[in-house]
Amino acid sequence: MSVRKVDVLIVGGGLVGTSTAFFLRQRGLSVVVLERDRIGVHASGTNFGNVRRQGRYLPQLPLANRSLSIWNRLPELLGEDVEFRATGHIRAILDEHSATMAERFAADALPYGLEIELLGHNAMRQRFPFFGERVIMGSFSPSDGQANPRLAAPAFARAAERAGASIIEGATAASIERVGDDFLLATPRHGTFRASAVQISAGAWGGTLTADLGEPVPMAPGAPQVAITEPLSTGIPSVVGVWTSDKTRNVYCRQVEQGNLVFGGGIRGKASIEPSRATVDPKNTERQIANLTDLIPTLADARVIRSWSGVEGYIDDDLPVMGPSARQPGLFYAFGFCGYGFQLAPGVGDVMAELIATGRTETPIDEFTLDRFGSYSSGRDRAVQPASQ
Repeated sequence: MSVRKVDVLIVGGGLVGTSTAFFLRQRGLSVVVLERDRIGVHASGTNFGNVRRQGRYLPQLPLANRSLSIWNRLPELLGEDVEFRATGHIRAILDEHSATMAERFAADALPYGLEIELLGHNAMRQRFPFFGERVIMGSFSPSDGQANPRLAAPAFARAAERAGASIIEGATAASIERVGDDFLLATPRHGTFRASAVQISAGAWGGTLTADLGEPVPMAPGAPQVAITEPLSTGIPSVVGVWTSDKTRNVYCRQVEQGNLVFGGGIRGKASIEPSRATVDPKNTERQIANLTDLIPTLADARVIRSWSGVEGYIDDDLPVMGPSARQPGLFYAFGFCGYGFQLAPGVGDVMAELIATGRTETPIDEFTLDRFGSYSSGRDRAVQPASQ
């Protein structure tokens, strides 16, 4: 079988991989996306759908800001509606310690351009009357919002295809090897591809691929827990979360336009990458419901109609791997977003396309490069060569 030559190969067809392909085509590079299953079927399509900047690790905010500007332009960019709505994101505060956390974050986030409105008890009751008396105050980010994760990655894939990218499903990367200045990537069913640049955006499978390439990552799979209720009359206009350091108390919810309430949080379930399996823990769902009704008492009689999970990749330091390889020019990584990558993904795709095409990016990502684990020669001081056009 003949070898197909392109500028960039992307391994992984989630929201990061498909958005990178879209933005690479805007820069004139030829690109093929290889997805082992179906586009967006794993973490990109099974997550909660939160598009938030509030509560993020502060050095991620420049990336989150860049991503939000893309979310706001998606109908124009993609020609499709992925149901992004800037509904705002309200975090309930239940105790003084959490209030201190929220106040500190609001002050620290302001230089990054994120404005948070802190609401006292009376203001919370007036703005969000569905909250119960246990909520002593709130932290509101008005420009955050929500979107439909089942729509986002497929929409980016279709837009990338219309722009000239090739999206190939059922294509597992059997081997990746360096040959001269290029990479050869073999697949069992779709032949061999040759490219001057390769991006690994394989989610929970990313760590296996980097280990094969000599750059292991301390990473493990996990299963986020999500469920949905029947349509409800309760009007919850914004995404709801909680300021808490107690994972058993963590819960979040959002009401979609049809009235159903999507909710998640709590302790992750078990997951495996071979075979691809993620489990839902019914006890965790019960805790989620108890925590929700503690926040919003009118949800006490809501009926849950479905629960689900997906295989997500979690890195030990809770930060993603993003940027160039520390060892091989032309090799790039963007995976391991630890359950909070949905909001970031379009910005990640734009940044990675810029980095691959030009050798640099205006958005700082040094904290997320793989060489932070200290096992490799530093890639931060080495110039990144742009992909050939």
